[in-house]
Amino acid sequence: MTTSNPNRPAGMTGFTIVWIGQLVSLLGTSMTNFALTIWAFEQTGRATDLALIGFFFLVPLLIVSPMAGAIVDRHDRKLMMMVSDLASGIVTIIVLILYATGLLEVWHLYITAAISGTFQTFQWPAYSAAISTMLPKEQYARANGMISLAESGSGIFAPVLAGALLSYFGLNAVFAIDIISFIVAIGALLMVTIPNPKRTEAGAESQGSIWKESAYGFRYILARPSLLGLQLLFFGANFMAALGGTVFAPTILARTGNNELIFGSVQSAGAIGGVIGGLLMSAWGGPKRLVYGVVFGWILSGLAQSVFGAGQILPIWLVASFIMAALVPLINGSNQAIWQAKVAPDVQGRVFAIRRLIAWVSTPLAQLIAGPLADYVMEPAMREGGALVGTFGWLVGTGNGAGMGLMLVISGILASLVALGAFFTNVVRNAEDLLPDHEQTAPEKSAALEGSEEQPAAA
Repeated sequence: MTTSNPNRPAGMTGFTIVWIGQLVSLLGTSMTNFALTIWAFEQTGRATDLALIGFFFLVPLLIVSPMAGAIVDRHDRKLMMMVSDLASGIVTIIVLILYATGLLEVWHLYITAAISGTFQTFQWPAYSAAISTMLPKEQYARANGMISLAESGSGIFAPVLAGALLSYFGLNAVFAIDIISFIVAIGALLMVTIPNPKRTEAGAESQGSIWKESAYGFRYILARPSLLGLQLLFFGANFMAALGGTVFAPTILARTGNNELIFGSVQSAGAIGGVIGGLLMSAWGGPKRLVYGVVFGWILSGLAQSVFGAGQILPIWLVASFIMAALVPLINGSNQAIWQAKVAPDVQGRVFAIRRLIAWVSTPLAQLIAGPLADYVMEPAMREGGALVGTFGWLVGTGNGAGMGLMLVISGILASLVALGAFFTNVVRNAEDLLPDHEQTAPEKSAALEGSEEQPAAA
């Protein structure tokens, strides 16, 4: 068990330092993603290629998740975050070298996305679990609001900075900023203390081979219907939303003739919405019934996605993008706070990794479907004389981007319906009452384990 270094910041001060480092890292990553999205679409003009980049990022992430969660619980959470940041930096260097030598092709991005996804698997469970050992329960929702704030805040400046760098210096400069940002993130982690969790009964029960520990998260969630119900909500809603969300960027680019300014403006509007939502969540801490934040946040977000798809002018895109992003901190922050309060800290790596696997496994399938569906079915059907023009032309217009806009409309409505169905399911609606906090069940049990000869995994 690691002991805290009194000379290093801990608690909320330590968390804030880590958060700043991750904010800088996210800014660099967002700039690179923005620049590469434009570059890839200019190379091929197909939504399928952009969808495949996301697919190759997510699939390794999901495959490795169970084992990554067990590894996170066995090792120091700070080290796991540093390994993830370092690997992402190395991948960016590889892409930079390929581009600088004139060798970069779209298929290279599939490979680098797969490598990034593999190592990114360690980042989220380690970061999420670290909150439980750094902060008291009362600050969980606020800390998660700060994380959402960082994710959204990076998006405000990323399109502007990336666009400026692309205009004057090209992609090389964007890559260079991204590499520096990873160094900042690692430096922030080196400055702070992140305590390892105390052993609980759940932690002792889960111990064994790496395969047993990897499977423990499944057993834990399946034994608790409320946690399973929450994740099935995300499984279904993510699938529906991703059918449209996958073509978010190509919809704008297709409707505007690859206008970088409009694309950047819509992304920035979303980022501003995310920042405001994150600030509100950080200050507010979420609704008293956190599950309401999850369910109603999803319902409103799905409806906003539908409005975005129906929109054909910039003001509608700006407003809808703002609303969708502003709701993300409410949805994720509320859900995260529930899990952090209910799951014992020393098994959160394993449980959270499986939790993400359940929630996200539907997204790659949606991405595989969305690209070809857009290119070969929906787009032709919404061109002049297309099969669906007579039915939906009044709603989304016709021509380039109209078919993808219709996909956004339909998928948003379906995501809202999934969330509405979850609300009328008792184990989801009353999850906070049906599940005890880990603090209520752990004290006497963990006290009995304190004298055990088996020690927690060394940092």
